[in-house]
Amino acid sequence: MQRRNFLHNSLLTAAAISAARPLFAQSAKSPYLSDLGIQLYTLRNEIAKDVNTTIKTVAAAGYKQVEMYGFPNCDAMVKAVRDSGLALNSSHFEWDSVVNPKDDSYSDFSKILDKAKEIGLKHLVIPYLADSNRKTLDDYKKVAAHANKSAALAKSAGIQLSYHNHNFEFEPKENGISGFDVFVKEFSADMKFELDVFWVKAAGIDPVELVNKLNGRVSQLHLKDLKKDIPIPTYTGLPDDAFQEIGDGIIAMAPILAAAQKAGVEHCHVEQDQSPDALASIKQSIDFLKKLS
Repeated sequence: MQRRNFLHNSLLTAAAISAARPLFAQSAKSPYLSDLGIQLYTLRNEIAKDVNTTIKTVAAAGYKQVEMYGFPNCDAMVKAVRDSGLALNSSHFEWDSVVNPKDDSYSDFSKILDKAKEIGLKHLVIPYLADSNRKTLDDYKKVAAHANKSAALAKSAGIQLSYHNHNFEFEPKENGISGFDVFVKEFSADMKFELDVFWVKAAGIDPVELVNKLNGRVSQLHLKDLKKDIPIPTYTGLPDDAFQEIGDGIIAMAPILAAAQKAGVEHCHVEQDQSPDALASIKQSIDFLKKLS
């Protein structure tokens, strides 16, 4: 009798779980997947040939927002994005205006802020550091000091300033300390990170652990996949085929998206630095991500 009751209750429980599963799967789907962005640098060659058709293809693929590059010199890109109905929240910009300012008032960056505010950007991202700005830990400290002052200016304009990593920032330098360690220590509360999970992984670091560590300090993520059997850690450039469509490499995206949600990340953007067919690549990546739950 007890066994029959146990089996009956077990079957009822299993049925309830089965009935609830679709709802659970839907509720568990990452919110980033319904508002997914694309870093348009992925499509730089296509944009140079035909910006309007390229942006329309991005929208048709299912992306909901874009992150630009080369701001403020990208008016044609801005217009094409607006015409397509895609959201425009963020852009990479001319980083020397912050990293190597020509004056103490950051006048060049102030002009960039004015234009960013005019078109409604909420995020500006320092996309790179030239080799001359990252030779020593003192170089990184100088960059951090400039970034903090610029982030305060950006905040007053209603814009979040962030720094986009590659792998070179993680290379151990004096006493095993890395440039990224300097940024984590020196960046003010106004200055955040745009973490690129590909380059984090290439440096031999778990992206989930880093997102968790930087809880509240990561504004956006770049999602891209790393080819299997690439030796890591590495702090130098990688071959073109190291950049894989999402789902074809070794980086598990679902745990990263879950960590991002807990850490307060605002936007996620697909990016693939190199591809023999970038338009096909961005379609493959978003199709894979849409299947995640």
